[in-house]
Amino acid sequence: MPSFEFSTAGLSRADQFATWHDSFAPMLELSDIDPMTADFSGRQKLWDLGSLVLAEISTDRLAFSSLPGHVRRDPVDHWTMTVLLSGQTRTDAVKTAFTAGPGEVQIHSLGRAFDGVVDRSEMLMLFVPRDLSLETSATLGSAEFSTLGTGMGRLFSDYLVDVANRLPMLVQADLPGLAAATRAMILACVQPSADHIEAAEGPIANVLLERARQLVHSRLLDPKLGSELVRRELGISRTRLYNLFEPFGGVMHYIQHRRLLSAYAALTDPNDRRLIFQIAEERGFSDGAEFGRAFKRAFGYSPSEVRNRGGGGIPARSDLEDCPSEERLGVLLRRLQG
Repeated sequence: MPSFEFSTAGLSRADQFATWHDSFAPMLELSDIDPMTADFSGRQKLWDLGSLVLAEISTDRLAFSSLPGHVRRDPVDHWTMTVLLSGQTRTDAVKTAFTAGPGEVQIHSLGRAFDGVVDRSEMLMLFVPRDLSLETSATLGSAEFSTLGTGMGRLFSDYLVDVANRLPMLVQADLPGLAAATRAMILACVQPSADHIEAAEGPIANVLLERARQLVHSRLLDPKLGSELVRRELGISRTRLYNLFEPFGGVMHYIQHRRLLSAYAALTDPNDRRLIFQIAEERGFSDGAEFGRAFKRAFGYSPSEVRNRGGGGIPARSDLEDCPSEERLGVLLRRLQG
């Protein structure tokens, strides 16, 4: 099983952190806490597991924050399951805060707001897409922004370490079995604590959110797609729909964001040479100026800049071997998002 490595070694101090920052730009905003140190050390090893991505990361001390609420150029939305091998990290989310040390599994949602600090650390980070399965969606959604302090949580930590150690001995044909085994381990080992199971945030809500996500994805270009259509298809009340999508700024904000992501993909597709206003109209934007403003708020670039610059600096390459090493994580996370 091939791996893809990247290190800041050999770069100037200024370039070391800047390159490390850019490597994580699709998922996190990183801040240099100790800019006066002689060096910033970061090392990354990636495995493309098809329906999952595993990263082995070594980093010096830094601060991090998620992308919601910031100007983004290429947002992704997955769960991360992180096992610290050394060091310590602290996370502050909207309703909770937690720390983690070696051997503890942390669960984050890249689509929600959070920030924190990580000391000089080594870790394994598993990226789990939201559409891996309805069961994993409900399970991880119920436990997001927590550490797994149970014996089963430690079992998952040991499992992930063992997977990383054995990946060099696996071949491509092993990937479906590995994905199935990992999904089974997630379902068996992630046991949400009572304070994470609330009426609007529990497993039922996460299943409803997953159904809504699939509905929006399948009817994204339908001009009739809106909050009332989603409510009727889910068979829930307006209040319930509001509560489900409140963390995303409302259902219409979520739909618009998915349409903007779709427009972004079309603009960076070398085979799609339609005019920008045609791409915008197909996604429900009748006003070109309104589309341009919404697009720039979401990604930090105008639609024409994204088209002319090949995706704002993160081109979608199909071959990781040909991709600059600091861009591979972003390419893999975009590929997971589909």
